[in-house]
Amino acid sequence: MIPSGGGVFEVVADGQLIHSKKRTGRFPERGEIVAALRAR
Repeated sequence: MIPSGGGVFEVVADGQLIHSKKRTGRFPERGEIVAALRAR
């Protein structure tokens, strides 16, 4: 985890962006992050 500020919520795994609240304008749905990580 890397702390941030300004309401930015991003999930990065192995240098790859998995989800960005800044880009999508929303928080991920329940299970969305886990599903994205498993799909990798």
